[in-house]
Formats: sequence, C-alpha cells, structure tokens
Amino acid sequence: MEIMSTTPGSGLGAMIRTWRDRLPPSAAGLPVARGRRAAGLRREELADLAGVSVDYIVRLEQGRATTPSASVVASLARALQLSAAERDHLYRLAHLVAPVDGTISDHLPPGVQRVLTRLADVAVAVFAADWHLVWWNRPWAALLGDPAASPPRLRNFARDRFPVDAEPAHLAQWPVAEADRDATDAAVVSDLRRATGRFPQDRRLTTLIRELSAGNERFAQLWATGEVAAHREDRKTIDHPSVGPVRVDCDVLTDGDSELKIVIMTAEPGGEDETKLRLAAVTGPPATTRN
Repeated sequence: MEIMSTTPGSGLGAMIRTWRDRLPPSAAGLPVARGRRAAGLRREELADLAGVSVDYIVRLEQGRATTPSASVVASLARALQLSAAERDHLYRLAHLVAPVDGTISDHLPPGVQRVLTRLADVAVAVFAADWHLVWWNRPWAALLGDPAASPPRLRNFARDRFPVDAEPAHLAQWPVAEADRDATDAAVVSDLRRATGRFPQDRRLTTLIRELSAGNERFAQLWATGEVAAHREDRKTIDHPSVGPVRVDCDVLTDGDSELKIVIMTAEPGGEDETKLRLAAVTGPPATTRN
C-alpha cells in the first residue's frame, strides 16, 4: 500500500483555496453584488489584493506553482488576512523560512486589516519598520499614483527621499513638498536608526542603510548625527495633475511590536483641500509619465 507524503487538503494550493473561501469580500473592503454565489473571495479578487496575476493564483491552487517568492507569500498572507501562525504555516508550505524575532515583518494582523477596511474613504498606506510599503488603498493610489507600477523591492519611502544613482521616485508619481523638508529628512533617518535597534538581524534593513549611506551624501550626513526618534506627523502639498495642489496632514500611527507604520492623509474639514482630496479619490489619477 502506497503511503501519501502529504495529508489530503493540506498542501499549499489547498490551503490557499481554503483561506480564500473563508474570507468574505466585505472583510476585504470589496463590494458585494446581488446574486453573488461565492461566499469567499474569487481568484481574481485575491489576485488584485495580492498584486499578482490571476493565472498565478490558478497555478498555485492547482499545484503547478509550488515555490512562490517570499514577497508573494507575504502579499498573499496580507490579502488573505492570515493570523501570525497561519502566515508562518504558509511560509513553510512554500518551503520558505518564516519571519523570526529580530527581523522586520510585513504582515498585517487581521485586526489591523479590519480597521483599514473601515477607512475606505481616506488615503491610507502601511509601511514596515524600514519604510517599505506593504499595503495601500485606492484613495492613496488616486492621490499619489499607484505604487503597483513599481517593482515591490523598490517601494520604499527612504529610497525615494534619498535616491542613489538618480533612481526615480516609486511611491509618488507627481511632486510632493513638505512644510519643512529638512525636518522630514532628519525624522526619516532617525526613525530608521531606531529600527536598527529594534530589528538588529534584519537583512533588508541592513542592506538599505548600507546602500543609502554609500550612495546618498545627504543620508550619510544625517546618519552620522546618531539621532534616534520616530517620524509621527508632517504636512505635505501634493501637486495633483487633475485637481491641482492639495495640502494634507500626514499622520503616522505605529502598530505594536512589529512597528508597522499606518500613514493617513487628511485635509482640514470643510475646506477647499478636502474637496480636492475627495475629487481626486473619485476621479483617480490620469494617465501620466513618471517624474
């Protein structure tokens, strides 16, 4: 009698299907049409949330793709709103090492996901402790441009602020100005130094610091000061190509031990900027070339 090497229904594809079937679209902030038969997410909805192709989701579920990259696994875990234990199980099924203490996590806990879903009308994005972009909503993409156009590994706020070798910006497709650019630069660098104490074993953070220190003089100067602090708030003016300049308050909330940074952009209630912000969210960004 042949002994099966894998318990039926427990492989990578089967678990992705199980987790997809249990997550209602409303929990992911998606509209629910009348007469919908699927109780959980459709494949195309999961693909959109995770930033991968529908064909790749099909191949994963059918077992024709068995070794997704760590970035894809992290995206799937966020899209499926997995718990930390489920996320780690997904990593192991993909033959990858799950994140460990001392390294930065890109995972969004289900509770955070639910809060973000309820902020559907506000421009919100989530960054990891090293300012790597891990999630954003449609109003954010409409206000600043869709980050999906850039490679995942380059979606980093610090890389945009301190470019190396004239690397173009990847998180904002049109000009963004701060009330005090020098203060914002210093705050980002000091926040990264704080992250090195919290996550001393993280290779992505170590690589980022090394590359920016060697390739950007401004970053190297600020890093040499040794300041340690957290970046909490800012005021920005976004030169939106459809609605014109929009002044927004940028507040940074930090979630727990993982040091996730929830960045929320709002305008003063009842003012012209709030009207522009809502209009940008409704109309979305026009087709345009990058800076």
